[in-house]
Amino acid sequence: MSTQVEENAFQPVSPVLQTLQVRGYVNQCTNLAGLDEAFNAGIVPAYVGFDATADSLHVGHLLPIMTLRRLQQAGHKPIVLIGGGTTRIGDPSFRSDARPMLSEEQIAANIDGIAKVFARFLTFGDGPSDAVLVNNAEWLDGLRYIDMLRDIGRHFSVNRMLSFDSVRSRLEAQENLSFLEFNYMILQSYDFLELSRRIGCRLQMGGADQWGNIVNGIDLVRRIEGREVFGLTAPLLTTSSGAKMGKTAAGAVWLNEDRLSPFDYWQFWRNTEDADVGRFLRLFTDLSLEEIAQMERCEGAELNAAKVRLAHAATALAHGEAAAEAAERAAQQVFGAGAAAEGLPVVEISAEEGEAGLPLVDVLVRAGLATSKSEARRAIAGRGVRLEGEIVEDEGQILSAATLPARISLGRKRHILVRGSGGQA
Repeated sequence: MSTQVEENAFQPVSPVLQTLQVRGYVNQCTNLAGLDEAFNAGIVPAYVGFDATADSLHVGHLLPIMTLRRLQQAGHKPIVLIGGGTTRIGDPSFRSDARPMLSEEQIAANIDGIAKVFARFLTFGDGPSDAVLVNNAEWLDGLRYIDMLRDIGRHFSVNRMLSFDSVRSRLEAQENLSFLEFNYMILQSYDFLELSRRIGCRLQMGGADQWGNIVNGIDLVRRIEGREVFGLTAPLLTTSSGAKMGKTAAGAVWLNEDRLSPFDYWQFWRNTEDADVGRFLRLFTDLSLEEIAQMERCEGAELNAAKVRLAHAATALAHGEAAAEAAERAAQQVFGAGAAAEGLPVVEISAEEGEAGLPLVDVLVRAGLATSKSEARRAIAGRGVRLEGEIVEDEGQILSAATLPARISLGRKRHILVRGSGGQA
């Protein structure tokens, strides 16, 4: 069933599969030729699942979201599956420990947080190729255990389940894998069956780490419904230096602006490594392949301009054109001499704090530029902190109402605006 995709190994006929291949979204597929034929025959409903483990998605989720976007641009139907049911268990794939159990209230709050992201990338509605959002709690919460074991469980071989890398890696490392977690792949497979029945879903997509779960779902649909469905995985992305995509020293690169400002999001893309610019332009923007090919030939200052183009296009998709323009202006102002820092992430100081004076180390911690006061002092001692463009020499530097608003920079990549509450100096 497995097909490892190699460059030029298969030449698709359908425009959408051509796009997915040339832009770099395809890693493995259960039947490339069959999927290509299905794409040419009509609208293919396709789904990606997202568990509600946090109140925002992050850049690591962008690849499957963009894959759904490419399908919709080609006239196919995206299905966004929110794991309101499976979040109660947690996907054990390639984890060394169990995910923490979340309360029903936490899961509901997380679903509210992540659901808002998809409307920025997909068009939802009642049309044949409009995206739909469904929650697997709708069918999983009502399952009766004995019926589930009898009707669904009998189609799963424990021997086969133990052979998948996501499970075997835990067992070989002698790390605990609970019976609860072990059931996750059965529930994910059941999701595909339900979506096949309810919406006519024919394709499940996900990251390369989801291959085993996807294959199980395809097999279940075939056994019970007698339908041919497909699985497609995207590569797990790392940067050219080997770092995991979407992770920084400060943590995850969140998609919700209440978790990460559009300016910091813009800066993340602007700081892309040189060797990754073309690849990220193909994966995470709608820019034409012709324009991207031109930018891939850039060097020096022109390559920096290509990074700005990447940052603007990626931020416009996630936060809107106005936010992207504001972030770009703010970046120009940050690196310009003496310019105001409009559009930067803001830290507000109360009137009482402004009157009494607030240590700069406290502001750095409050802004998330340092995890502790000692780390903030080390950054200052290392001459890594600037106040209005000037290196801070004094670890005891105080900010007061008289010095606000003030722009603070940590290194050349992270910047904030400190102001009095209400926006007043």
